[in-house]
Amino acid sequence: MNLTPQQKAIGKENFQAVIGSEETRRDFLKKGILAGVVSGAGLGSFYYGYGKSVAKPVRVAVFGTGDEGSVLLGACNPEFIQVQAIADIRPYSVYRAFHGDCYSEAALKVRPGLVEKYGWKNEADARKHVKVYADYHELLKAEKDIEAVIIALPLHLHAPAAIAALKAGKHVITEKLMAHTVHECKEMARVAKSANLLLAVGHQRHYNILYDNAVDTIRRGLLGELHFIRAQWNRANLPGHDSWSQPLPPGVKEGTKDGAELLKELASWEEDLKTAKGRDIGALVRRIEQKKAQISDRLIKDTAKDYGYQEHPMTDSAGTLLYDCPPLEELIRWRLWDRTSAGLMAELGSHQLDAASIFIAAAHGGKMEHPHPLNVSASATRPLFPPDRDVEDHVCCMLEFPAPGYDPKDKFLSRKKICVSYAAINGNDFGGYGEIVFGTKGTLILEREQEALIFKGGDTESKVGVAKGKGGPTLDTQASGASQAAAVGAMAIQDVSRGYTEELEHFAWCVRNRDPKNLPRCHAEVAMGDAIIALTANIAAREQRRIEFKEDWFSVESDETPEGVAPNVSKYV
Repeated sequence: MNLTPQQKAIGKENFQAVIGSEETRRDFLKKGILAGVVSGAGLGSFYYGYGKSVAKPVRVAVFGTGDEGSVLLGACNPEFIQVQAIADIRPYSVYRAFHGDCYSEAALKVRPGLVEKYGWKNEADARKHVKVYADYHELLKAEKDIEAVIIALPLHLHAPAAIAALKAGKHVITEKLMAHTVHECKEMARVAKSANLLLAVGHQRHYNILYDNAVDTIRRGLLGELHFIRAQWNRANLPGHDSWSQPLPPGVKEGTKDGAELLKELASWEEDLKTAKGRDIGALVRRIEQKKAQISDRLIKDTAKDYGYQEHPMTDSAGTLLYDCPPLEELIRWRLWDRTSAGLMAELGSHQLDAASIFIAAAHGGKMEHPHPLNVSASATRPLFPPDRDVEDHVCCMLEFPAPGYDPKDKFLSRKKICVSYAAINGNDFGGYGEIVFGTKGTLILEREQEALIFKGGDTESKVGVAKGKGGPTLDTQASGASQAAAVGAMAIQDVSRGYTEELEHFAWCVRNRDPKNLPRCHAEVAMGDAIIALTANIAAREQRRIEFKEDWFSVESDETPEGVAPNVSKYV
């Protein structure tokens, strides 16, 4: 990471040359680009082979419309999905579901809101089409014609909400991580199988065209023998400046400045509105209304506990109270607590270790859908934040996967492994986030899910062309013949979609085209593998030991789990 602009330009040109180097693939991409340009649509349906639309949009309910739920609402294609109901207990989340996130242009782009997405006049008009509930159980009872459910609730609710929806006869796609524990993952998968319903999980890299091109590059052997992957997600979060510690509304907790800051910001915008002109008036009005909605979360101060949210008194070894978290704080800051979250490994690491698994599958020629790691060792530390949470500040882990030719019974081949190094830290965002794939012939870098760079070996200064020799595809230092391919590649990857829209479109297409062969790319078994890796890494870190993965953990039918708790479907009434 942290390459110079010149190095990045070289890396992009190299990657564009490589993905356009195969004649059939270049022609395929050209046709797909033209189809997308002519129709005004994205490339997802053409690229992944599902239809451009479905006969009738799938009728969907959304459980949880907070930060990630609003992103998923913004990713819905009305040609595939008709949102008919939402469920969320926070007034602020309901507001954003309809109006989007107006605090910045970037936020509004990914969270445009239902009014904008479906072309309704205003919230009142939208509510004629979309029913609003606080409790998802009530939604399931009332909305009998809902066909599928999108779940973006806090992690500890994924399993109970998904199973409630499956038992009500609804197909389900839930946000990552699949569930809070592996036994819950198996419970979800078993219920879906017995009900003959689709269950998918939103690891969107399975639908990111950039990543799919990277996979093709690995599969064709252009990086040589893949032997190491390094991934990271570094953030500058510090006490007082923490994206996971969202501000609390006024009146929720004594002695905090969060509520006062929200009121101060509201007053400042209202003052600015008095002298605003032109477009600034509309922008300020929308921000003011959103801030009022955020403050209105104080209305559920006393009811959050009725929905299962709990108080967290943090004490030292002598029993002295260091920090107290009321139920509404657990709801708003759910990522900070072990009871509701699985920390950095679930929220960040699971995405990137999923990507590593996809790359390793490609190194095996695509013969395995989701390779299982052999072992993991990890570290989890708390050097930065005060006792206002119980998830870690930093997590680092090392995983070993089998390389092609691995044989555990052979003296030498038993060491033929691919190592994956991963770290997610707070307090310093140097290097940002992304993955680096090391091969014997080349290095592939993916940054922020938006950029792909490729270099010959470790040389970040040289441009590479692509030549085909007798030994198969190779990277060549002569860039002859790469210009046309580079142009195709540039067209193919410009304005890269992160994959949210594609995963939802394909899910809807699978609902409309039921067949054992038509499964979402991240179906239950694949997603459970991601959860097992992330959750086992957490166990290794917290227990300070190396853990060998067991194959039975990856079997839905087996009762074996890394946490030692057997799945029990009967507990769900």
